[in-house]
Amino acid sequence: MSCGILVALAACGASADNAGSAAASDASPSAAGQALVDDSTSVPNIVRVAVGSPDHSTLVAALKAANLVDPLANPGPFTVFAPVNAAFDKLPPGTVDNLLKPENKSQLVAILHHHVTTSALDVESLSDGQELGMVAGGAEKISKRDGATYIGSAKIVASVHASNGWVHVVDGVLVPPK
Repeated sequence: MSCGILVALAACGASADNAGSAAASDASPSAAGQALVDDSTSVPNIVRVAVGSPDHSTLVAALKAANLVDPLANPGPFTVFAPVNAAFDKLPPGTVDNLLKPENKSQLVAILHHHVTTSALDVESLSDGQELGMVAGGAEKISKRDGATYIGSAKIVASVHASNGWVHVVDGVLVPPK
């Protein structure tokens, strides 16, 4: 599974020229942020990596609903732990649809912020027992077992370097502490 996701994300460079346009076409006409920059030659930023991955359409929809496309397209540095669609499917039925409602935007933002840290951390720099401070204010613990790296209970199944940090593909949704 991780190889397929990694190949899909690595191919984002080839489809990145459409990724910026896809993110931009869903933005409001008055938006003028970094996500609207049409650049098909540079290394894709975190948003363009996610937009270019069919395994992250739920995450992209959530980023759009939470108005977090532009912030994650900015220079960073960021490390994003990006749940695949199947990770969102593990949540109780109706959870994602409920979170995408405008009246639940603050809760959605808090959850998405709990998947981001403001450092560019490749998987090799993550150490067993390390605690990462997340943008939402809470922390997640890194663990290494059986040759794999986990953040909380989510396994990192692939990693992609972006122009503004790292995208670590994870198989679970990180839930912020209450």
